Amino acid sequence: MTQQSAMPGRAASKKGGGAYKEIVEWIKALVIAVVLVFVIRQFLFSPYIVDGSSMKPNFETDERLIVNKIIYTFKEPQFGDVVVFNVPQQGRKFVKRVIGVPGDTVRLEGDDLYINGEKIEEPYIAEAIAAAKANGGLYNGEGLRYNFPNGSFAETTVPEGTIFALGDNRGDSQDSRSIGFVDQDEIVGRADVIFWPLNKIEFIKHRY
Repeated sequence: MTQQSAMPGRAASKKGGGAYKEIVEWIKALVIAVVLVFVIRQFLFSPYIVDGSSMKPNFETDERLIVNKIIYTFKEPQFGDVVVFNVPQQGRKFVKRVIGVPGDTVRLEGDDLYINGEKIEEPYIAEAIAAAKANGGLYNGEGLRYNFPNGSFAETTVPEGTIFALGDNRGDSQDSRSIGFVDQDEIVGRADVIFWPLNKIEFIKHRY
């Protein structure tokens, strides 16, 4: 009788031990998941919410982007890259397009962009420029109220360690025309994916 009465207690003990081990495993898995999320967001990829109209017609307010934070560990920013960078003087981040890289000379004449003396096509805003011209105006016209870093719209040369960035919506964008050249150390990364809203999920095109 003594042996029989002890058996249920042992079974209950084993069940309790199994439940405890399962809880411990779940906690371990949760901790690992949290660490992985932290590492991914801190060093590899992070989300960014578009705030404002400065990148229209290609990006809209409240769209969510995935920013590749390691891409520029292996390569330099290039013309056309859509990048997210810190603006220390304003305590926030901007998303803009790389127009000039170190050593480039940049000039904007109306809707015409010149880099190193060569007129550059901008297919990402070609339709917007055509629409403005059809209405007898300039797409970049309103944006000319902003100054280039050197205080004029003459040709300007991008210094080493910086980029020259512009918003796609030239008439409504704070960019290198007003905040100056962007230090490459302030670049968070390249925006590679739109992941929200769901009906607009797509990889971001940097080369046309």
